[in-house]
Formats: sequence, structure tokens, C-alpha cells
Amino acid sequence: MTTEPTLDGDTRLNAKLNWLRAGVLGANDGIVSTAGLVMGVAGAAVSSTTLLIAGLAGVIAGALSMAGGEYVSVSSQRDTEVAAIETERRKLATQPEVELAILTAIYRSRGLSDATAEAVATELSATDPLGAHTEAKLGIDAEERTSPWHAAWASMVAFTIGALIPLLAMVLAPVSLRVWSTVIAVTAALLLTGLISARLGGGSPVRPMARNLVVGTLAMGVTYLVGHLVGTQL
Repeated sequence: MTTEPTLDGDTRLNAKLNWLRAGVLGANDGIVSTAGLVMGVAGAAVSSTTLLIAGLAGVIAGALSMAGGEYVSVSSQRDTEVAAIETERRKLATQPEVELAILTAIYRSRGLSDATAEAVATELSATDPLGAHTEAKLGIDAEERTSPWHAAWASMVAFTIGALIPLLAMVLAPVSLRVWSTVIAVTAALLLTGLISARLGGGSPVRPMARNLVVGTLAMGVTYLVGHLVGTQL
């Protein structure tokens, strides 16, 4: 028994990618930035209480910053898309023949013959002219808008979850083991986020996992060294 083909997966791809981008970016930023913060403070040989206070402050500030940044970014993207769609709507209302010729030219440039390009453009314009033109000319879906609130919440929650990993590993471990405990926890978390992003995106996990690991290791190493050097001078 064959299944009727559907475009649901394709039409929702942009929403999936935005959620993935916000979530992975938030989690990675939470892991790396908080790991760098607590490693830098630990390098100065301070108490676990000081580490906890500094880490919590970093988690709260970072989560709010990520949420605000995502909201502003996605809102700007949304406003731009809405303005572009409205411009296209006006053009279709005032000069439909010109827009049909443009759509035909687009499909012709993609390899269709003149007759086929004209037939496709005419048929699509007859059923959903705005959707056909915005997809072909702008690469956006006229009916689907990305929610800035969804992106903001996804980023904030992901950042907080990611940030708690190095923070808890640092403050809950014995003083003699807190640095290595944090390194191990952060390494595992970054490998996991790299794997998840690759699986959800349908790509190979090797590159994102390696990229996450290199960035996280550099961040922890540099900040620990700076904290150690500064701490010995105070």
C-alpha cells in the first residue's frame, strides 16, 4: 500500500529549523559561557559558595540575554518577511501580467522549457498567486510566520538547561575534583548537543560534535588560565 505524498514536512521545515537553531544555540551558549565563567572563577581558587553565586548570576543574565536577543532577531526577521509579502501582494493586485511574466522567467531559469514554465506559473498563479510568488521569488511561506516568543522561550530554556550542567558539576564536586568534573560534564554535554543537532538536521554528527568540543575546550582552558593568573596576583 502506497502512502499519498504530503508536503507537511516541507512546509514546516522552516519552523523546525528555527526551533532547532534557537535550542541548540541556547544550549551550547549556556554550556560554554557558564563553563568558561565557573572555570575562570575556579582558576582563582575561590570557595564553592562564590562559584555558585557567580554561576547563578551568569545563568540568569545569559538566559535573559539569549531570550531578548532571539526575540529581537526573530521579530526583525518576521517584520521583514511581512513587509516583503505585502509588497508582493500589492504588485499582484496592480500588475498581475508583469508578475506572471516574472514567475515564468524564474521557472525558466530553473531549467524548465518556455512552455512548461509558462504552464506551471499560470496554474500556480490561478490557485495561490501570493504563495507561488513569495515562495519562488522570496523563498518564504506566505502563510507561516515564525513566532518570536517561541524562539525566545526555546532559547532561554535551552540556555538554562545547558548552563546548569557545568555549574552543578563545579559546585557539587569535591574541591580537588571540581575542575576535572566540570571538564568531563561539559565534554559529554557538548558531544550530546552536537549529536542531537546533527540527528534532527539529518546530517553527519562528526563535524558538529568535533566543533562543539573544540570550542568548549578552548573556552574552558583560556578562562581557567586567565582566572589562575589573575588570582595569583591578588
